[in-house]
Amino acid sequence: MLKLNRESIENKSAWEAIGVELPEFDYNTVLHKTKEEPKWVHFGAGNIFRGFIANANQKLLDTGKADTGIVAVESFDFEVMDKVYEPYDNLTLLVLMNANGDFNKKVIGSIVEGITTDKSRTSDNERLVSIFENPSLQMVSFTITEKGYSLTDASGKFMTVIQKDIENGPESSLHTMSIITSLAYRRYQKGKFPMTFVSMDNCSHNGDKLKQAVITIAKEWLGKGFVEEGFINYLEDENKITFPLSMIDKITPRPSETVKETLCNEGIEDMDVIITSKNSYMAPFVNAEVSEYLVIEDKFTNGRPMLEEAGIIFTDRETVNKVETMKVTTCLNPLHTALAVSGCLLGHTLVADEMKDEILKKFVTTIGYEEGLKVVVDPGIVNPKAFLDEVVNERFANPFIPDTPQRIATDTSQKMGIRFGETIKSYVKRDDLNPEDLVAIPLAIATWCRYLLGVDDNGKEFILSPDPLIDDLQALVEGIKLGDASADISGILSNKKIFGIDLYEVNLGKKIEGMFMEMIKGTGAVRSTLQKYIG
Repeated sequence: MLKLNRESIENKSAWEAIGVELPEFDYNTVLHKTKEEPKWVHFGAGNIFRGFIANANQKLLDTGKADTGIVAVESFDFEVMDKVYEPYDNLTLLVLMNANGDFNKKVIGSIVEGITTDKSRTSDNERLVSIFENPSLQMVSFTITEKGYSLTDASGKFMTVIQKDIENGPESSLHTMSIITSLAYRRYQKGKFPMTFVSMDNCSHNGDKLKQAVITIAKEWLGKGFVEEGFINYLEDENKITFPLSMIDKITPRPSETVKETLCNEGIEDMDVIITSKNSYMAPFVNAEVSEYLVIEDKFTNGRPMLEEAGIIFTDRETVNKVETMKVTTCLNPLHTALAVSGCLLGHTLVADEMKDEILKKFVTTIGYEEGLKVVVDPGIVNPKAFLDEVVNERFANPFIPDTPQRIATDTSQKMGIRFGETIKSYVKRDDLNPEDLVAIPLAIATWCRYLLGVDDNGKEFILSPDPLIDDLQALVEGIKLGDASADISGILSNKKIFGIDLYEVNLGKKIEGMFMEMIKGTGAVRSTLQKYIG
């Protein structure tokens, strides 16, 4: 039996016999170089980091275009390091799942250190400080989710942990953003060395969110006398510190039991899925789709890895914005959301199965090809239609990606403005287009309103996915039943905070109301309404 550790992968023939690609670089040489001259630290040791970003660096190491590994840091769920990293010598078994059923397997060994920000782990903290004080450090990257950059609660006040960090100062920081700011302060004190912070999280203007968080905390500390004005100047000096924008796109879902069974059957031990007490779903392996995109604003102050040699695109700020806009307003995210809410209503539990449902496939292709591409932003470096083709024909249709409409339906109220409102506004701005001619996008909005009833197309109740506005939204549809002839959803459709526009002002409100009313006529009405407008 094989085990995922440094000693086991020395038996190259055994791993290669079951089709597993192994690292080609000399680990001890890279480890020593990283200890002495660390260049890349990454916060957020989850699956997209292990299955995409670390793999990119491994490609450089394997071809001699990099000489140091990545130091992975976990600042939220320390069990990840104890249960997923340390027992496997920081190795990951990457399983790329092709739509035809083939698995490409590869051991990722470019993560040469795994540490936490746990204050009780003195050696981890000392190592982290030493890295940030080292002039060699080039880049600190992040995949901590959009929530990781937030400092305030729903009322706009600092969260309790942030308030404590402000009061207690750099030495006692607990929140990731405070920790990052305190480490930047140590670097400033050591020699004002340059460095670049790169958010690789899937959220709009991610670098700006990161910069705002860091500078906000620094200024609060300045007011308390913990830091000096020069530190603020250092953070704001783009010759010293930069916060580039990026756009990332790759699905790395929770570990698949099917993949686990396949690996075990091939003779690899200890492939169990691990669920931490903070509800992180991980495993020694990462299963992921083949497709991947990472576009980064090329704005670095102390050098950077040659990641363009690993397929990552470096460009200017405007182009990063255009790629993101193409993806989130036209070519992927609107289709995902339409599949999510309709899938929940029609009883689907796998996105790939939805793409076998002819009416749902036509629903999303109409949104993308017929309505979206007319106003798509073309970034120049990625062809929108080709991107859309890949989404529809390969990515969504891949039966080996265990992604669910229930997961995708999370936080839908926060997505409607970007995913549908922007296209509607683009139609309003164009002299040759009329928003009233839209069909599939209004239908997607009507389907979401129907979803909010929490009753599927068979009349059975289901649990809505988490959403920060769920209580307010459900209050607006309270009392609406199947067969109700007097339902009123105007309070939702007129909400500019949700859609970015009042849908009645662009003459779509009544159309959506009509579609919604058809969907609540009784059981089976959702499917029959989709069939009527799309079929």
